[in-house]
Amino acid sequence: MEYALVGWHDDPGGGPRLRLDYRAFAYAGKFVTSSTGTAVARDDDDPWALDHDHTSGDGDVDGPSRIGDPTVVAAVAFNPDRTDGDTLWLRYVTVRGDRRGEGIGPRLVAFVRERACDRGYARCRIAVNNVFSYEALSKVGFAYTGRETGLAEVVLDCDLRGVSEIDAGTYRRGLDVFRERDLSPEERAFLDEREGAEPPTLVDPPNEA
Repeated sequence: MEYALVGWHDDPGGGPRLRLDYRAFAYAGKFVTSSTGTAVARDDDDPWALDHDHTSGDGDVDGPSRIGDPTVVAAVAFNPDRTDGDTLWLRYVTVRGDRRGEGIGPRLVAFVRERACDRGYARCRIAVNNVFSYEALSKVGFAYTGRETGLAEVVLDCDLRGVSEIDAGTYRRGLDVFRERDLSPEERAFLDEREGAEPPTLVDPPNEA
């Protein structure tokens, strides 16, 4: 797996544009703008990257299509907070549908976190709308702030000056926000499993390509 910074929002000529297949990636359309920076995870050994002819005779796609770079399996878009130049917002995190659950998303976010620190940012921030994203970001040192957006997203922060294990009480308070919502059976089962649990172990950031 290769983790790479494609570019920053303020690169000459604007930020990078990334073409992703909307059938395989959530938020695909958000990556074609030039207002955000982008980082990606690429897998040259991914089956769909190796298969140069994975459409049926009538043109129907039976897996992720070849729109854009077929080796990309995850992407993150980010830009600075408009009122706080020390804060970098992670706007969108997407992992190709068939590669979710492998830990690619947390490792890519950890990679971006390290690049943000190198660039002088003091913190990263993200807003999540489901408990699975909350758990994934907890693995990267993002902690519940006690705030929600107007879209009922839970706001998480990560202090880049000293990433540390999340306080257990803070972690559980964030989970409790989701317990009060209308959840899918999968989300409810996950929260039941995490009742009284400790925060997940932090993942190590991968090396830059």
